[in-house]
This record gives sequence, C-alpha cells and structure tokens, in this order.
Amino acid sequence: MAQTHDAFITPPASEERVEITNKHGERLVGLLHNTGSNKIVVLCHGFIATKNDSLILDLTAALTKNGISVFRFDFSGNGESEGQFEYGNYRKEADDLHYVVLYLYQKNYDIAAVVGHSKVVLYASIYDDVRTIVNLSGRFDLKKGIEERIGEGSIDRINKEGYLDIKDKYENFNYRVTKESLMERLNTDMRAASISISKECRFLTVHGSADKTIPVEDAYEFAKLIPNHKLHVIEGANHNYTAHRKEVAEAVVNFITSHGA
Repeated sequence: MAQTHDAFITPPASEERVEITNKHGERLVGLLHNTGSNKIVVLCHGFIATKNDSLILDLTAALTKNGISVFRFDFSGNGESEGQFEYGNYRKEADDLHYVVLYLYQKNYDIAAVVGHSKVVLYASIYDDVRTIVNLSGRFDLKKGIEERIGEGSIDRINKEGYLDIKDKYENFNYRVTKESLMERLNTDMRAASISISKECRFLTVHGSADKTIPVEDAYEFAKLIPNHKLHVIEGANHNYTAHRKEVAEAVVNFITSHGA
C-alpha cells in the first residue's frame, strides 16, 4: 500500500502546565510543549509581556513543527507567575531562567537553546550552562530608551521622589518604577556581559532594520563583542517582527537545528 503524505506530518505536541519555584520561593508558571523529543528550547518573553505573547506563540509553533519541544513561562511578577512586577529586574529574571533551566535538566531534557531578549545576554554571561543562545531585538545600551518608554523627565522625577507610577492611556495604574529598579537597569553593563560570554556558547542576534524601539545599531554592538556570534538583520522588520514572523522563525529554527542542535 502506498504511503500518504500524512504519515510524515509531525504530530501535535502535548501541553503540560508546569510550576517551578524560584530562589525567592515564588511560583513560576510555564507551559511545556512536548513533541516526544528531549531536545527543548526555552522561550523568554520581553518587557511587560507574558508567555502568551504572539511572537512567543509563533516561535513555539515553528519549533514544535520541527519536532523540538518548547518550554515557555512567565517571569516572576508577570502573567500567572507570583511576585511583584519590577522595572529593570534583569538579574532576578536571569535567576528565574536559571531555575527553569535546572528544572528541565533534572527532567532529563537536553536544552538546545534559550531564546529571549537582553536578559539572555546577561544569563549567558553569569551561568554558562546552555550552549546556544538567541537574542531577539535585545538592547545593548540600557541607559537609552528609558524616557521614551516611561516619559520625558521621568528620570529626574524618580531621583527626586523615589518612584514614578506609570499609567496607561486611560490613566489606570500600570506599574511602578522605583529608584532602586532604575539604578539596577542603569548599572547593568551589557558590554562587560557580552565580553565575558564563553566562546563555547553559540550566539545568534536577530534584529529588525526598521526597529524604532531599539535601534539595529545595538545588534551590531553585540556582534562586535560576543566571541562566537552570528548576526541576522531582517530588512524592514520592526521591534515585534509584526510583518516578518516567518523570517524570524526561520532564522531561529535554522540556527538551533544547525550543528546537530
């Protein structure tokens, strides 16, 4: 009997809700997409987002279609996870990610890659326990972009009053930026982090040439400093790759699956 093409279609991944406790005793909530392979990719959401961000969902679909399991989760203070949302918070989120990585290793998964934004650069420089990292539209200079996001003159107000409450367009409370969290961001040195990443770590930076949130020049800075680095600029893409989801997914999947990953 002749085989049909259906025999070669990758079966859908099963989904399992997983809870992991971070170093502060807070519950991190994630979804494990198991394709039957122990090769797994950890997907990390960006600022004021969750594991259900549309880019995260599109990458999940692309990876599982290629037979790779996926774990996507909410950082503490975001989505379903416990904890208080904090501005900046790079080091704590790197620690959250570390507890996710430890959990997956304990479950005998082979972590093929961690995919995220600026925080994955910091993660790779601190922990050095995942050999493939993908940085999507990450910011290199953390001293920039603050007032564009939280308002002109906001840094002076925070320094004077100790905090600033950020509201949405309807004047509803969104989140608070404290002086402490602002200083943590300003004192996070991406140059030092980039230089210290092991040359054994395969590193990909993807960035859109039309990114108005974080300029593509930041991607070139990562490319100069990270030892084992590949840069992939997607022409015309914005910060969220709104009209370029296929291109970003292909770039991520191709990099992860090369060299036997």
